[in-house]
Amino acid sequence: MMDMSPAGKDGQSPPSSKKTSKKPKYSKFSQQELPAWKPILTPGWVIAAFTVIGVIFIPVGLASLFSSERVVEAVFRYDDTCLPSSDAGNPVAFIKNDATNKTCTHKWIVEHKMQAPIFIYYQLDNYFQNHRRYVKSRNDKQLWSKDAGGETNNCYPEDKTEENEPIVPCGLIAWSLFNDTYKFSMKNKNLTVNKKNIAWKSDKGSKFGHDVYPKNFQGGGELIGGAKLDESIPLSDQEDLIVWMRTAALPTFRKLYGKIESDLEANDEIDILIENNYNTYEFGGKKRMVLSTTTWIGGKNPFIGMAYLFIGGISLLCAIGFILLYVIKPRPLGDPSYLSWNRNPGILK
Repeated sequence: MMDMSPAGKDGQSPPSSKKTSKKPKYSKFSQQELPAWKPILTPGWVIAAFTVIGVIFIPVGLASLFSSERVVEAVFRYDDTCLPSSDAGNPVAFIKNDATNKTCTHKWIVEHKMQAPIFIYYQLDNYFQNHRRYVKSRNDKQLWSKDAGGETNNCYPEDKTEENEPIVPCGLIAWSLFNDTYKFSMKNKNLTVNKKNIAWKSDKGSKFGHDVYPKNFQGGGELIGGAKLDESIPLSDQEDLIVWMRTAALPTFRKLYGKIESDLEANDEIDILIENNYNTYEFGGKKRMVLSTTTWIGGKNPFIGMAYLFIGGISLLCAIGFILLYVIKPRPLGDPSYLSWNRNPGILK
């Protein structure tokens, strides 16, 4: 009986004649055939667009500028005034000498009423916190986790003590913590400076641990930096440190020191006691103390309002220019039916 199976002489099946196609599956999305909005920029549309931008931006810019002007701000530079005349020739030796008295007083008469809260900032000039080696000199795992307290990667030379004990927090950023202090009094009564809630909530909750405590910080040795930290307070509550550890992008920056939560009336006489500890003389830096109120736009920042006014004004000028050009020297518009997406596909052959 004859074998009718498809197997060949060697008992194997012949190869299938159907080949797998590599052609992509057809869809309007893959072939870019979805309906699209293809506007024609007529003079009316262009003039209307520029006019709308100008009408919106100019009022926003005026509101921002007026709000910024309502901010009351007082700025005091003190790195020069707090330097005794006898040490003016060698300020670095003065700031490094622990035996010298570094306190100075400044009398300030309030020019305009300042409503609480009054924010106190310290401003540093010519201080490059964005330097690559400086920014990398920290260990984020150590700041957050108690179990990572021994990790000091990227922190050299402030990584371990002479006894090879890990420093917490390690690195140059924490080591150079700002340590000038400000005290305020009026009519022989101290004004309370609130230093709570000055750091970002996200930093306190997700970057600095509630069970991580300072250890071996500024413990001596050759390199002595800025402020010291209380070893009984966890890093999540050391808000001065948290504010300082958010490095600035520009060489001139302000950081929040605290808040005065009582109003200051015009002509009030305030005595400011400044302790000038932080060494900016070695690299030619400057130190300022800033007291400022806020509005809905924040602190004093006229740039935002001026930018809105500039863009709005340019847009209105462009709209007026296009109107004059369209009236004085009009140009005939082309026939939209000749556009490729409006023509019959058969005609395109």
